Amino acid sequence: MMKSMTGYGKAECELPNKKITIEVKSLNSKQLDINTRMPGIYKEKDISIRKLISDILGRGKVEYSMYLESLGEESNATINGAVVRDYYQQLNSVRKELGIDENQSLLDIIMRLPDTVKTEREELDEEEWKQIIAKVKEALLHLDEFRVQEGDALYKDIESNIQRIQDLLPEVEPFEKERLDKVKERIMDNMKELEASDSVDNNRLEQEMIYYLEKLDINEEKVRLANHCTYFLETMRLNEQVGKKLGFIAQEIGREINTMGSKANHAEIQKIVIQMKDALERVKEQTLNVL
Repeated sequence: MMKSMTGYGKAECELPNKKITIEVKSLNSKQLDINTRMPGIYKEKDISIRKLISDILGRGKVEYSMYLESLGEESNATINGAVVRDYYQQLNSVRKELGIDENQSLLDIIMRLPDTVKTEREELDEEEWKQIIAKVKEALLHLDEFRVQEGDALYKDIESNIQRIQDLLPEVEPFEKERLDKVKERIMDNMKELEASDSVDNNRLEQEMIYYLEKLDINEEKVRLANHCTYFLETMRLNEQVGKKLGFIAQEIGREINTMGSKANHAEIQKIVIQMKDALERVKEQTLNVL
């Protein structure tokens, strides 16, 4: 089953006095790259969250976000009365000393000064965390389902382009025979001219002809290209992460197509090679997003 690295998942956890919303999205990446954002109370669970993401998603650029919405009237922020009174006494004393009228409430000024409000750190409830982590898994599984759907679309597109290369390969054969016949005819004409001049080194001539014909022969490239395409399609059907492997096979396919193009020496074969390259570029582009 082919999966895409692109996906999105979301889950919500309703607790007695708060609501937790979890969102996870992923894009393609060569490795696993995780970025997490969560309220401070849950920071201690960051490592376990990252491990869970790694186990379920495997690879990709992953952005994990956890949002907390308070549903109760309780607050863990309290006014520090002693500090407020001390500030008031000092400010009021200075005001009287300088003869400043009380045209602005001193309390407004005081509440903007440091340490007037203290926040008590909330302790993480492990029973509460069990409910949250279940929802984290749910969001990740939703993302994984999204990846499967995207993977089906990728599979069809990549398969059609590989099949396009396979379909183009037999079209080379008629032009290849025509090309070789013309080359042989040209060589034979040149040989007749050389024989007439009586200045032919037959051994050297034979070596040159063999070299020239081998240089033009693309039969090996055609066989390897066909095998690479078959292997590519077989690999796509594996029930594992195949993205990197498909990328390597695509490179080998490109190497054979390029060699065929450099050896072609025929306008019609070059046209077919260009069509193959076009299909392969689409394959490479889509393969980058395969898990």
